[in-house]
Amino acid sequence: MSLVAKLYHNIARRSSTYALAIITGAFFFERGFDMASEHLYDEINKGKQWKDIKAKYAPAE
Repeated sequence: MSLVAKLYHNIARRSSTYALAIITGAFFFERGFDMASEHLYDEINKGKQWKDIKAKYAPAE
């Protein structure tokens, strides 16, 4: 049995499991994309953000 056939029989055969798979996949894709883009933004702007220069300007606690 091929991978496509297994996916069809386990996920896409019923619309409820298909919808659940779509929603779950979208959730994890969104979280992964958000984390990756935030990491990329932080790498590009390293040393320019408040979290990087806070020690210079914020009073000591």
